Amino acid sequence: MGERVHKSILNAEVNLIFYFLSLICAFFSRRIFLDYLGAEFIGLTGTLGNILGYLNLAELGITASIGYFLFKPLQMGDRKEIQNILSLLGYLYDRIGLVIFLGAFIVSLFFPLIFSHTTIGLGIIYFAFYSFLGSSLIGYFINYRQILLTADQKNYLVAIYFQSANILKIILQLFLAYIYQNLYLWVGIEFLFGIIGCIILNWKINKEYPWLQVNKSQGKSLLKQYPEVIAKTKQVFIHRIKDFALIKSDELFIFLFVSLKMVAYYGNYMIVVSKFITLFNSITGSVGASIGNLVAEGDKKKMMKVFWEYTTIQHTIAATICFSLYAFIEPFIAHWLGAEYIMDHRILIMLMFFLYISNSRGSVDAFNYAHGLYADVWSAWTELILNVSITIIAGLKGGILGILLGKIVSLLAIVVLWKPYYLFSSGFNLPVSIYWKGVIRNYIISISTFALSIYTIQYIPINPYRSIWDWGQYSAIGLVIFLVLNLSTTLLFARGAKDCFYRIKSIIYRNKQK
Repeated sequence: MGERVHKSILNAEVNLIFYFLSLICAFFSRRIFLDYLGAEFIGLTGTLGNILGYLNLAELGITASIGYFLFKPLQMGDRKEIQNILSLLGYLYDRIGLVIFLGAFIVSLFFPLIFSHTTIGLGIIYFAFYSFLGSSLIGYFINYRQILLTADQKNYLVAIYFQSANILKIILQLFLAYIYQNLYLWVGIEFLFGIIGCIILNWKINKEYPWLQVNKSQGKSLLKQYPEVIAKTKQVFIHRIKDFALIKSDELFIFLFVSLKMVAYYGNYMIVVSKFITLFNSITGSVGASIGNLVAEGDKKKMMKVFWEYTTIQHTIAATICFSLYAFIEPFIAHWLGAEYIMDHRILIMLMFFLYISNSRGSVDAFNYAHGLYADVWSAWTELILNVSITIIAGLKGGILGILLGKIVSLLAIVVLWKPYYLFSSGFNLPVSIYWKGVIRNYIISISTFALSIYTIQYIPINPYRSIWDWGQYSAIGLVIFLVLNLSTTLLFARGAKDCFYRIKSIIYRNKQK
């Protein structure tokens, strides 16, 4: 357990460092790119990214299933098994990469029709699309071995090299956008750094695992040796299609139902939201592989203890994200980009509900993944059909509000109600009433402290719209009020909170001793 905790802390420390560096770059660069490259071009990059996301559906399921099968051989130190699994992954990824390339080529033939109402020339659209495609295909043909770093809880290595390259890329793009305002240069730098990052990461993997020998040519025979990989992949594939439609398709639906310009407006909000989520994932994101190793050990008592700790952490994170978003994002957008970029307040409310549900689900998802529980493909289809149906119907009438409504309804039905039942009945082999008796406390704590905090911050004698300095003071005071209320209530009433507190306390004590 000590080694797992040590690796999780190391991953969190490295992720936090790069989080704050990338945060500065992201907010500063967004304003420069909007001013010098245009909102329509920024919207275009988001739309092209979503088109490629649909094409990448061919991959969905393989990475997750391969990661699941790596936990046990990593724990046992079985190098031969690890090499076989990665050889199989390389073989599958080669073929997936070719399918994605062919699909991208066919889709690109329709660009004159798809982008007929935009003022951006087809030349830059094609250049951007194939540059993004090239960066994506590098991951399939070359970077697939990085899954070993993730399963082995060495994500900090990926963060160091990829994030360093990403920060340098943004700085160079900023400089060139400011000087030349050239869209081709911006896209070219994006592709160039994809190649540089690939070269550096693979050099590090070879150094970290000098014994690793991957032979893609054995892939076909290995398929017969590992039939369970394909069976598990088929299950995960359905779930990942659903996840993509629910989370990754926002900008594409907004483009279809609203406008390319609104893609950029919505993207501004999502940049802020993603930075909040990335901050907390930097701390908890490395836990997934640790839970996989924990489940591989088979100690149910220890599993349940960690589950409740992680559940309380996730609900606290979700509540903090939602409060911060609701209370502080609109004045921040006004200072950062201008008041004209503030969207309908109802969109913010809907976004807040969606984010709470999707970010409080982390513990259930992590333990389902660690147990390999993906056989409930009917639930993925149900969630997908609900989401797409409501999104299309409501999106045509309500625009972004309708799109978010579809996401929320489908999440409530499957994520909130079904997934915990599936985990407790098929994973923990315990009655689901145990889950609801514990988690209902988290919901009550989040709702009550949110409402009380929103009421209380009205009396802060600072106008957050007056200046960025006033916004900073207002936000700091408001966040402290919320955290004091939420954390104290959580520590008193939430299941697993005291265990989590003592774990953090012991980690701090051990670090001081060192």
